[in-house]
Amino acid sequence: MQLSAAPYEERLTVPRSWWLISFLVGVSMALILLPFGTLPMLGGLAGGTAAAAVVASSYGSPRIRVVAGSLIAGEAKIPVTALGQAEILDPEETRAWRTYKADTRAFLLLRAYIPTALKVEVTDPDDPTPYLYLSTREPQRLAEALRAAKAAAA
Repeated sequence: MQLSAAPYEERLTVPRSWWLISFLVGVSMALILLPFGTLPMLGGLAGGTAAAAVVASSYGSPRIRVVAGSLIAGEAKIPVTALGQAEILDPEETRAWRTYKADTRAFLLLRAYIPTALKVEVTDPDDPTPYLYLSTREPQRLAEALRAAKAAAA
């Protein structure tokens, strides 16, 4: 049995520079603890780096998947039959839809470090959510996967 006509999965990982920043947080902690000796300094380096890396990893952990007739975006799971037209947003439109064009009722899976997004309207009359805003590095592939899943569900 085929789960989806065009399977799609993406993890919204943080940029590589954030891992360098995590290390720099550790260095900062080491410098703060330097007056207390070598062992506390090394503990600060390890602990500060680890804590910052956990924060970066958790922030970049959401996934977007199209599987078994559903769109799973972070914590949300929506059947593709409840979705309407998907609109690919270029970097300028992406910025606009996450700021002044945004609707407070919309579902946003927003990561500002990802320059493109997909806006998918919700057609379910019982759902007050007007659209989904999904930060994605591959909006064209996601839109195609949604179209294929909707066609397979119909």
